[in-house]
Amino acid sequence: MAAGLRRVETFRIRTHSVAQVVGNVLVDGFQLLALFAIGATIVWAAVFAFTGMVERGHATVEDILLLFIYLELGAMVGIYFKTNHMPVRFLIYVAITALTRLLIGFVNVEHEADIRVVIVSGAILILALAVLAVRFGSSRFPAPEPSIHGEDREAPKRASGQTPHGV
Repeated sequence: MAAGLRRVETFRIRTHSVAQVVGNVLVDGFQLLALFAIGATIVWAAVFAFTGMVERGHATVEDILLLFIYLELGAMVGIYFKTNHMPVRFLIYVAITALTRLLIGFVNVEHEADIRVVIVSGAILILALAVLAVRFGSSRFPAPEPSIHGEDREAPKRASGQTPHGV
C-alpha cells in the first residue's frame, strides 16, 4: 500500500514538473510574440507618421516629439526584450514627451497662455520629480537579481547577514 502511495506521489510531482515547464514555455512564447507585435506596431506607426511628414513637405515640433515618443516606446520594448524588466522610467519619459507635445499644441493653436498651460507644466514637473524619485530609489535600494528560474540569488547572502549589491 505504501509503495503505491509513493508511486502516486512521484507521478504527481513529475506531472507538476512537466506542467510547470510547459506553462513556462507557453508564457515565454506569448511574451515574445507580444513583444514582436508591439515592436512592429511601433515601427509601423513611426513610419506612417514619418511618411505623413514627408508628404506634407515639413515637420512641426509636435511631429518631431511624436517621433521621439515612438523612439522611447521602441527603446522600452528593446530593454524589456533584453532584460525582462519593464523600465518604468521610460513610461514616465513617454508621458513627459506627450505632455510637452500637448503643451506646444496649446501654445501653437491659441498663441496665449491660460490655465491649461500651467496645469500641463505642473504635470510635467511632477513627472520629472517622479523620474528623480525612481532613479534615486533604484540606485539607493536596488532590487535583487533573480536567477533564470526566478529564484532570489541574494537570499542566502541576506540570511547570512550580507546585504545585496554592497548596500
